[in-house]
Amino acid sequence: MLPFNDARLARPSGTPVRYQVTAGVAAVRETPAPDGRLGTQALHGEGVDVFHEEGEFGLCQLVRDRYTGWVNMDALSAPALPQTHKISALRTYCFSQPDIKSAPRFMLCLGARVAATGRTDGVWTECARAGWVHRHHLAPLDVFESDPVSVAERYLETPYLWGGRESLGLDCSGLVQQAFEACGVRLPRDSDMQAAWAGAPVENWQAPGALKRGDLVFWEGHVGLMTSPDTLLHANAWHVAVEREPLAEAIARLRNVAGDVTGVRRVSLAATGAPDWLIAG
Repeated sequence: MLPFNDARLARPSGTPVRYQVTAGVAAVRETPAPDGRLGTQALHGEGVDVFHEEGEFGLCQLVRDRYTGWVNMDALSAPALPQTHKISALRTYCFSQPDIKSAPRFMLCLGARVAATGRTDGVWTECARAGWVHRHHLAPLDVFESDPVSVAERYLETPYLWGGRESLGLDCSGLVQQAFEACGVRLPRDSDMQAAWAGAPVENWQAPGALKRGDLVFWEGHVGLMTSPDTLLHANAWHVAVEREPLAEAIARLRNVAGDVTGVRRVSLAATGAPDWLIAG
């Protein structure tokens, strides 16, 4: 099993300052460079601890999943504001005025968090550091979806993006993480972490009827969700998108690039409290 002090989650040295993502989405890169490889993304409203700055980038650890990397400081603001709502639509714009014809400031994606100021105008809610968001696209932080597969299916045909977890592009583990977080379950960021720490293993998963909707199927470096006992949904580089396909076809194709299935895990939506991997740091 992976250690909870995996380097991707290791807390940098020094005393951090808590910031908050105030761009629509912030790239978390492996190096402090504009073309550094994308490790993950932080959505609007997420908290990040900044340990030190190098040029225009800050070395950060994300509060939501402990992931570390470099974020352009222009995407962050301090102090962090208490968040009140989250985006419930797959994507929506925040506008400069409570008017759909006003200039949009940027796009917000499913799961992004906002701080409502208390000002409303008809169907519009003002959100600090963002703008005006349609109330039909907002949900309280404690309201959750009931089916992660239904959430994941909303991303169908979304382009594949290594390190992505927004509605305009995401990778296999980003899709899984977003789907379960919408249902109130926090999973680690990468597929090998999910294979080690998410839920419980499904023994004899090859047996007829053993697989269930929502089960996570793992390969070396890849993960997908079962939508039914024989159909897989996953963000993958073959389709370069989020797609559904028969599990048997995915197994046959992936055998050439990722080997055989390494395991299947089942995540309970009834789990309470912070998971061990999250509090270990």
